[in-house]
Amino acid sequence: MSSATPRWWQLAAYGLLGLPLAMAALPVYVQVASYYHLQHGTGLAMLGWVMFAARLLDTLQDPLLGHLIDRLRQVQRVLTAGAVLLAAGFAGLWQAPAALLAPLLWLSLMLVVTYSAHSLLNIAYLAWGSRLSAQASHGSAPLLSATAWREGWGLLGLIIGSTIPATILSQPRAQIVGQMGSYSLAFAVLLGLALFALLKLAPAWPPASAPAPHWRSVLQQMRANHAFRHLLLPYLLNSCAVALPATLALFYIGDQLQAAPLAGLFLGSYFIAAAAGLPVWTRLAQRYGALACWRSGMLLAIASFAGAALLGAGDVWLYGLICLGAGAALGADLAMPNVLLAQSIPPEQAPAAYYGVLTLLGKLALALSGLALPLLALLGYQPGQTGHAALPLVYAALPCLLKLLALLTLQRAHPILTTPLRRPA
Repeated sequence: MSSATPRWWQLAAYGLLGLPLAMAALPVYVQVASYYHLQHGTGLAMLGWVMFAARLLDTLQDPLLGHLIDRLRQVQRVLTAGAVLLAAGFAGLWQAPAALLAPLLWLSLMLVVTYSAHSLLNIAYLAWGSRLSAQASHGSAPLLSATAWREGWGLLGLIIGSTIPATILSQPRAQIVGQMGSYSLAFAVLLGLALFALLKLAPAWPPASAPAPHWRSVLQQMRANHAFRHLLLPYLLNSCAVALPATLALFYIGDQLQAAPLAGLFLGSYFIAAAAGLPVWTRLAQRYGALACWRSGMLLAIASFAGAALLGAGDVWLYGLICLGAGAALGADLAMPNVLLAQSIPPEQAPAAYYGVLTLLGKLALALSGLALPLLALLGYQPGQTGHAALPLVYAALPCLLKLLALLTLQRAHPILTTPLRRPA
């Protein structure tokens, strides 16, 4: 395997796929529930259970997809098929044919297609970055640079995905379907361009030195990897802390702050702050290590976001400051766990199965966050109801508690995870 370090433009081409992947993910995770409630009159509790079931089903396939990617020799064809399915599934989410299927059934089908295709692309993409980093012989810099390009493009996709669909959903109902169709078309074009850049301009997917082992051997390797195992619990807790506010953001902004027209501005400022903070976290990680930066990011997130539990109608400026602080902390959440995982995988082992487990935990957190909707319904909250005490507690106080637990478990794992970034054999 070559020890040449990839050029900056090659890493930029590699990272570009992060833009459409994020551009599609945010509307699916944040705005689909609100869209089907407003456009099709679907009940809040039923929406929550459908999203929970679809996300839970999605989590079960990720390690299998990772192992499949490790074993395949024609990963480019798999990526192309995944991109086609993702573009079709994402467009279908916003174009429910009421004459053919009930909206809730159509939503279930499109969620499965979209989630599966997105998983296939994302796991292969993360494993590709890990393999690129393994080729270089200059310590942590190539790994952090590849991660920074991927997450930087991804944050741009999040900014697009947080502002444009939110603006569209604030329009009169008659205009929403057509405008979301245009957004879906733009997404498909960007996805095709990004996939072309990955396959033709980025450093090639390196051939494996040996065939991937049987899945039982892969499980044994993971079980014996202490650093990997100690990363899992804090990652799951932290992912839950991030997923809960994402699921409830539009309800909180609309009903607690009574500032629904400003939703796009709030979400955009959150991700712009994350994009601005990402290069800072990358530089700090080169000096102090990824683990120290992740822990610092958690502390910043708790200090910033806790105040959201105390806000009420009209507190838009205070909430804007909270978005900036929590957004700046997000850069550490996006980049550092993947860096810690990459450095925990021995060079001779295939990486995609590891990333399949990590994405499984992230999606499990999203599935669990979907239960916040029926929980709020059980506590008496309904969309459009202002000043209900349960909403700020579930939206802000509970995520801060989960993040604090993640920080404590990460502290216990400190001696195992504080190892230098691995160099290739």
